[in-house]
Amino acid sequence: MSLVIQLEQRDHGKRLDSALHDRLPQYSRSRLQGWIKNGRVRINSETTKSSLIVRGTETVEVEPGTLPPLKAEAEDIALDVLYEDADVLVVNKPAGMVVHAGAGYHSGTLVNALLHRFDKLSTVGGDLRPGIVHRLDRETSGALVVARTDQAHQALARQFQTREVEKVYLALVHRAMEQNEGHCARPISRDPIRRTRMTAKLDEGRSARTEWSLLEQFPALSYLRVRIGTGRTHQIRAHLSYLKHPIFGDTLYGAPRQLPGLPQLGRFFLHAHHLRFRSPSDESRWIDVRSPLPQELEEFLKVVRSGMGATHG
Repeated sequence: MSLVIQLEQRDHGKRLDSALHDRLPQYSRSRLQGWIKNGRVRINSETTKSSLIVRGTETVEVEPGTLPPLKAEAEDIALDVLYEDADVLVVNKPAGMVVHAGAGYHSGTLVNALLHRFDKLSTVGGDLRPGIVHRLDRETSGALVVARTDQAHQALARQFQTREVEKVYLALVHRAMEQNEGHCARPISRDPIRRTRMTAKLDEGRSARTEWSLLEQFPALSYLRVRIGTGRTHQIRAHLSYLKHPIFGDTLYGAPRQLPGLPQLGRFFLHAHHLRFRSPSDESRWIDVRSPLPQELEEFLKVVRSGMGATHG
């Protein structure tokens, strides 16, 4: 049975999913986003998208779908484990895999793979995020630490909060860098126009610091080592975009879809290469894990090197 929602002037300027959540609080915003994505929400008989900014005059038809369980389910999915002990795991997340269930994503997640492979994970994050202490964007690959016990989760969370965890990424960005190293300390906030992305253009938001150093310089691209202390949503992507060096393939943050002479990559070139943190059960011992650059990024970099030439930073 469909629900008919009449939006009002007080909804003007809101995202569609937010306006609907105000009217249908019995459903989570992520459920509403999933229904919108699956064509179960229509305006004037037309399907739409969650990010639509409404005028406040629309009549919205919502066809509720079957509610999936609000609990992650184990799935037999290949999992690359880089490090394992009684407290923690470090896994190698591939690009394209979502870390945990969310809007429109309930299967194929990293959490589902973890639940199939391991009997016990921390419960601090709740039934949808067992073991998850931090996240990587869907199209970012690389090393991600997972807590196996609640005590380990709390210890790791403290290390992330106090910025003890060393997180190093490899990124290929547009344009030549003017210096061999630098940093950006602009605050990160939600983009008021495009709500699916973050921005560093506003003088408000959460504090963030991104440091970079040049590994290789090409005529139109730069290969960087990027280190972050904070871990804000889309931090590296937003900061590099603010600096006019968007990550290759990251069209959400201003990268062109393709460069002449180069193939399309099918993802953006950002990889979580190195994690270093203290053992939750023995803080005198450091755990140091590196994730090699995935084959598709290695091969793409070879094409860039052969076609553009390079100087080393």
